[in-house]
Amino acid sequence: MCGAPRLRITESDLKSSLVSDAPAPPQEFQQAVASLRSVAPRPELLLSPLDAPPRLAPWTWAFSVETVTDDDELAEPDTSGRLILLHDPAGQDAWAGTFRLVCFVQARLEPEQLGDEMLPVVGWSWLTEALEHACAEHVALGGTVTQTSSVRFGDIAGPRRDDDVELRASWTPVGTDMSRHAEAFCALVASAAGLPPVGALPLATRRV
Repeated sequence: MCGAPRLRITESDLKSSLVSDAPAPPQEFQQAVASLRSVAPRPELLLSPLDAPPRLAPWTWAFSVETVTDDDELAEPDTSGRLILLHDPAGQDAWAGTFRLVCFVQARLEPEQLGDEMLPVVGWSWLTEALEHACAEHVALGGTVTQTSSVRFGDIAGPRRDDDVELRASWTPVGTDMSRHAEAFCALVASAAGLPPVGALPLATRRV
């Protein structure tokens, strides 16, 4: 079932994230932002409004999603992402429309995942399957999946080594209702974090 998500970000968040000294946003952009605000993420995810890069399009809006952790030793979440809405009323040829959604997701890898040649393919499937399951209609989808490694030396806080997978993608949504795209993005972050599907029992408690 492709049900509509519920309200999560407040009206004040919307107003504060729009450029205050700019003309009134186009009506269709306001509708698109309101539909993105309607997402209600699962309990393991925290959603927050972001300042969107202003030079990518005449009108922009963004929010972030990160995993909630009880581990005080982690300075940052294992998995996080951001979704940016771009709107150009004049349209852009590369977009094939007047709206564009841009996403970035970063997830920490387990040691056994390092060097897995199939990981980029699997990572991309997190996005395509999330869009499909959410019934988020789109065109012109493209992006990259990259494995990164960083090693700390000397007197610097944090684990000695970090290995991550990064997904960057953009697509053109069909219509101005972005709620399903926001739902798909949250599902993407959940998949990257290794969270079980909503409604699924933890492995240890599943009945045979």
